[in-house]
Amino acid sequence: MNIQRFIAPTSREAMAKARLSFGDSAVILSTRSTAEGFEVMAAAEESLASLAEPEARQQPAPAAAAGKGRASAAADTVARDTETMAMSTLSFQDYVRERMLKKRRAALGGGTVASEEPAPAPRQATAPMPLPAAEPIQVPVQRFNEPEQAAPRRPQQAIRTRQSEQPAWEDTAPPTRFGSHEDSRMAVELSALKDMIEERFNTLAWLGSSRQNPIQSNLMLKLIRAGFSPAISRAVLERVPTDAAAPEAVRWLMDVITRNLKVTASGAGLCEEGGVVSLIGATGVGKTTTAAKLAAQCVKQYGEGSVGLITLDAYRVSGFEQLRAFGRMLGVVAHLAHDRAALVDLLNLLSGKRLVIIDTAGLGQRDQRIQDMLDVLNMPSVKKTLVLNAGAHGDTLDEVLTSFKASTLHGVVLSKVDEAVKLGPALDALIRHQVTLRGVANGQRVPEDWQAPDAGALVRQSMGAQAKSAYDPLSTDMGFYFAASSADRGFSLGGAHV
Repeated sequence: MNIQRFIAPTSREAMAKARLSFGDSAVILSTRSTAEGFEVMAAAEESLASLAEPEARQQPAPAAAAGKGRASAAADTVARDTETMAMSTLSFQDYVRERMLKKRRAALGGGTVASEEPAPAPRQATAPMPLPAAEPIQVPVQRFNEPEQAAPRRPQQAIRTRQSEQPAWEDTAPPTRFGSHEDSRMAVELSALKDMIEERFNTLAWLGSSRQNPIQSNLMLKLIRAGFSPAISRAVLERVPTDAAAPEAVRWLMDVITRNLKVTASGAGLCEEGGVVSLIGATGVGKTTTAAKLAAQCVKQYGEGSVGLITLDAYRVSGFEQLRAFGRMLGVVAHLAHDRAALVDLLNLLSGKRLVIIDTAGLGQRDQRIQDMLDVLNMPSVKKTLVLNAGAHGDTLDEVLTSFKASTLHGVVLSKVDEAVKLGPALDALIRHQVTLRGVANGQRVPEDWQAPDAGALVRQSMGAQAKSAYDPLSTDMGFYFAASSADRGFSLGGAHV
């Protein structure tokens, strides 16, 4: 049998080589992929007929007569198989299957049985023996004149990923333990216990310090009752001379507060400076009344033609009417500006005046329109002056100064000083925000209730308040105020002013 092997890069090229060698009668016996390429085993259809003769010659001659009869029967069977299969694809598969079954039966001991058993009768010799059932052997055979059969699709296997390798070194850090509800509760309790211990120790430290320095303890109590914040009080009292007596310590304390309060020099108020002054602030702090007082002072000193009045208060119904009424009393015409363009035109019109006062609408410190108003007044020639209510709470004053951009202000006017029970909160806010006090309004009369700022007089007035209040702390509460240093609170007076 002439079986040849063809190797090519692809299956199509290998089969083309087989067809070129054997023609249309080529029979494909097997196909596989090798390292050299795609391998095809093929043979000619005519050469398969010679399989019967070598098979007959390879059978050994039996010693007994029964063996001869079986050999002749086998030769007849092969001849019949060769004649009937006609070398087609299906007949070739059946032929190969029959051959392998016969070889299996002979390997299981067929030769030994033939030598021991007597010669069977002719009837028994011709009768076919039942063959054991076996699975059919699939031989890949393909002809060029038949359509190529699609190979069965293999089931897709899951993609295998590389397993993560554990590090060879040992991690010295302990494993992370996720906190539970009990852990968080314990952490809160420990934090509360820590705060309580610190509070007790600070109180004990203050009691010990108050026993050793009773002057410092009394001054702390006096500052807190006057309305000054604990931050200012700690910053001042931490620098009190240790060898000073009580009267000297009080004078030193008031002198330090006076030096840290910024005020204008004598004869350098808003009326003397001149220019364009805009009064801004929260609602109801007395901006319009302050504008009338400034205008009255300027008219008294420099005449009616030295003052110009402009109002931006287009929100209140009687805002413009109130300023115009004050202007008629002083002989000054009041103007209304609705926007920035109108304000610029009026400033150009009144450029020859010594003092131009701009009254604005009152806006709360949390009003979103504050920035819009500041943008309208954002001109190099305009001096923004904030009007503060001296009787307001310290936290409120802080919020007002922050909202109206204390760092960009020309100064502050302290209004309603006559209504304030304590001046400590107002002076404390001015010191901490480092703004300049340019006037004090202590009543509603125009223009009598206006004073130039005097730092010493204001400090003495604030420290002289002796009215008892439910908000005043006791001497035993001073440990809570003096618990932390001023450095921890982020405030310092500065060595130059102490």
